[in-house]
Amino acid sequence: MISATMNPTFQTLFGFSPVVSARAPGRVNLIGEHTDYNGGFVLPIATPQGTAVELGLRPGDRVCVHSVNVPAAERTRGYELGAECHTGTWVDYVAGVTASLREHGHPVGGFNLRIDSTLPLGGGLSSSASLEVALLRALNVLFQLELDSLEIARIAHRAETGLVGAPVGIMDQMAASIASETRALFLDAQTLSFEQLPLPDGCGLIVIHSGTTHTHAAGEYRVRRAECDEAARLLGVTELRDVSVAMLRGANLPPPLDRRVRHVVTENARVLRAREALRVSNATELGRLMNESHDSMRDDFEVSTPDIDMLVELAQADPRVFGARLTGGGFGGSIVALAQRNSAASSASAIAAAYAERSPSRPTVLIP
Repeated sequence: MISATMNPTFQTLFGFSPVVSARAPGRVNLIGEHTDYNGGFVLPIATPQGTAVELGLRPGDRVCVHSVNVPAAERTRGYELGAECHTGTWVDYVAGVTASLREHGHPVGGFNLRIDSTLPLGGGLSSSASLEVALLRALNVLFQLELDSLEIARIAHRAETGLVGAPVGIMDQMAASIASETRALFLDAQTLSFEQLPLPDGCGLIVIHSGTTHTHAAGEYRVRRAECDEAARLLGVTELRDVSVAMLRGANLPPPLDRRVRHVVTENARVLRAREALRVSNATELGRLMNESHDSMRDDFEVSTPDIDMLVELAQADPRVFGARLTGGGFGGSIVALAQRNSAASSASAIAAAYAERSPSRPTVLIP
C-alpha cells in the first residue's frame, strides 16, 4: 500500500484541484504481432487496467508532470513547450505528445499533470500508448482542440515514433483510443479501417505478466523493424503487407530475413482467419490460431524468451484453455490465453502457480 505522502493528490502537488481528468485503457493483442508496422492486420482488445491523468492550467509555457508509477526520485519532471527533446526517461512520452500536437497544428499552453497507471510498465500491454491517449483526451478538453478518436490515435502514434523514437506501428494507439473491453478490434493498419467483434460465446481471456519487461525504443525490437524494412526493400514492396504467399515461396531472401517475412505473411493470414472465427464464435479455431501465432513468433520472428515459452506451454496444457500466445512486442512481457469464461480465474491461478515454481520471475495475473 502506497501512503498518501508517497502518492500525493493533484491538490497536494499543485495547490489546487484538477480542471480535467481522463483515462485510456491498455490493450491485449489476441493475434497479429509485428504486423501493424508492416501495414498488416491486428486483433487487440482493451484491458480493464489503464492510465488516468489529471490536468490543470499553468501560466506560461512550462509543463510540470508527476507520475506515481516510477521511483520516488524520478517522479516529478518538467520541460518548456517548444523545447521538447529526447531525454531517454519516462517524461519523453508526455513531451512527445505536446511536440506531436504542435506538429499537427494544435499547440497548447502550460499545464500541470498527474499520472497514475494500473498497467505494468514494459509488460506488453501498451502502457505508453495508454498514457499518450489519456493525455490527449485531457488536453483535447482543456484546450478545446476538437480532436476525434482517430486524430488522437494518429497524434499519439507520432509522439512515440517521433520524440520517443520507438519504431512501433499504430495498433497500440488505435486500441487505446477506440477499443473496448468486451469486443475485439480487427484493424487494418494500412487503411485504419476497423471492425468490432465479440469474443466466442462462453469464453474469457487470461492475461499473465511474466515478471520480465521490455522496451520498444531500443534493442531487438528495433532490429526486427529494420529487418522487415530491409526485406521489403529487397522484395520491391512498400510494406510486407503486400507480399503474397506465392511471392514468399519464390523469394530468395537471406536468413534471417526469410523467416521474418514468413512470420509476417503467415501472421496476417492468421489474423484474417481469426476474424472469421470470431464472426462465427469458433473458440477452438481461434485458440488453434493463437497457438500457431506463438510458434511463429518463437521460431520465425524470434521475439519470445524461455520464460514466456514456459508460461505459454503451461497455459496450453490446461484443458480449459483453447489457445495461448505471447502478446505484445516480445522479449518479455505478458501472455494471453483464450479460456472457458467460468473457469478462467482458476486456470489463471493454476498456470501462474506452476510458472512460479519453475521460474525465478514472479508472475502477475492481470485478467481476469
